[in-house]
Amino acid sequence: MTPPRPAPDSRAATLPLAPDGLLDADEPPAFEVVNGEASRPLLLVCDHASRRIPRALGDLGLGRADLHCHIAWDIGAALVTRHLAERLDACAVLGTYSRLVIDCNRQPGSPDSIPPVSDGTSVPGNQDLDEAAEDARIAAIFEPYHAEITRRVHHLWRVTGGPPALVSIHSFTPTMRDGGAPRPWHVGVLWDHDGRIAVPLMDALARDHGLMVGDNEPYSGWVVGYTVGAHGGSAGLPRVAIEIRQDLIASDTGAADWADRLATALEPILADPALRVVEHRVPTDGQE
Repeated sequence: MTPPRPAPDSRAATLPLAPDGLLDADEPPAFEVVNGEASRPLLLVCDHASRRIPRALGDLGLGRADLHCHIAWDIGAALVTRHLAERLDACAVLGTYSRLVIDCNRQPGSPDSIPPVSDGTSVPGNQDLDEAAEDARIAAIFEPYHAEITRRVHHLWRVTGGPPALVSIHSFTPTMRDGGAPRPWHVGVLWDHDGRIAVPLMDALARDHGLMVGDNEPYSGWVVGYTVGAHGGSAGLPRVAIEIRQDLIASDTGAADWADRLATALEPILADPALRVVEHRVPTDGQE
């Protein structure tokens, strides 16, 4: 019998520098892998785990308060992802640079990929960039991050003999600066036509007394997001994105509590044999 293939080592240390030296040699690569030896058929991803800005870009012309608030990162999401990786014995890939540098959950070239304005706040360092400057951010951050997700999906698929599940962890602010209705949900479950994880997860969370669970709230899984669609939808993987309200997970204690809550809900779902099947299903009415 052929022995199992070992988990891939992170190639972060050998990644070439980005064009124009965007990342210095002593700066972190575009991703961090947590629990990389795990072989459970599950990959956790956290696109907006960090508020770090490459040294070459300074502070993007923003003040400290802006770089610590929700426009720069998903507050608490990295903490939840780390706890959840430990609780579920699963591999996780976390982004290591701010969504203001380049949003790894948006298609490059789209208006919100490198936002000149975020929730009403002007980002001077993102104004009037030429294509070379955008390409440098894509090459240094976006492409290596997504290449690592691809490698991890490939590895888990090979060693487990079936498609892994993909679970993306995000957080959302209770209110937006530029107006809009308050967001009362404690947690939102974002999904498209594949409800193998989302539907039972919403049911399980709804049984947790006092929780308000959003079905494709505060964003729709049909509209917003690149990562889950690019890596999960395109391959027919079971998939879901989870949005947790930021004030609930800003502390390590809150994040650990939510990781426990999610792990308890996800464990029986992940054991369902229906998740070990590639599913490409296009609804006849556009969505369900």
